[in-house]
Parts: sequence; structure tokens; C-alpha cells
Amino acid sequence: MTDSKSKTLQAKRKAEVTAPAEQTRPGPTFIPAVDIVETDQEVTVLADMPGVGTKDINIDLRDDMLTLVGNAASPEGENELDVFREYLTGKYARQFTLSHEIDQSKIGAEMKDGVLRLKLPKLEAAKPRKITVKVG
Repeated sequence: MTDSKSKTLQAKRKAEVTAPAEQTRPGPTFIPAVDIVETDQEVTVLADMPGVGTKDINIDLRDDMLTLVGNAASPEGENELDVFREYLTGKYARQFTLSHEIDQSKIGAEMKDGVLRLKLPKLEAAKPRKITVKVG
């Protein structure tokens, strides 16, 4: 059951990793906001990474750990000086542990309008199936 507060649209700022132990390079590192949705066939992860181009993203899969890293560059032109700045640039990083139900050999990714869409297909054994009852 949901209440009316959970349905309202709320603006959020980029969440920045602030623990010094988690950062080895200068500049901010952000945790991208994600939505995870599921169907019978696959799990889809949508990661919000504004300013990150397809050449600036790295998706790595090792030992059931899926790692997303992207760099958002500054949108200013060469001779432009900052007057006011709210658009934050830097590195995005997020990790997910994959379930044994995901077919890791068929994972796909696409980037559109600053949103990374990862499709994580389920193994055939993990997909629901109908069992037929025989008359005996």
C-alpha cells in the first residue's frame, strides 16, 4: 500500500561519495541514482548519468560484481568563464552483485539522454513456466 507522499515527484541532488577512503583521485565522485525493474524475462537497471557519453563509460563484470564507472565532462566552451555553476561534473561509480539467475553472457547496455539502460536477461531455469497437469 502506498500513500500520497510516496507518489509525489521530488527533486534530488547528485549524491556525492564523501568518505576519503573511497576516493583516490581528485574531484567529486557521484553515486548515480538507479531504478531497477523486472519482468519474467529480465532485470533492467536504469542509471542516471547526465553528461556521460558512450565513450566515457566503463562497464565491468568480474566474479558476479557488475561495476559502472562514467565521467561527466564540463559542458563549457573553450573561452567561457564560470559566472554561476550548479551543474556538477566528475566521476560516477556504482556496483551491483548479480544473482545466479542472471545470464551474464547476454548482458546488454545502451545510453540514451543521460540514462544508462542495462538489460540483465534471466537464465531459462529462472524464468517462470507453466506446469501442465495430466489426467491420470
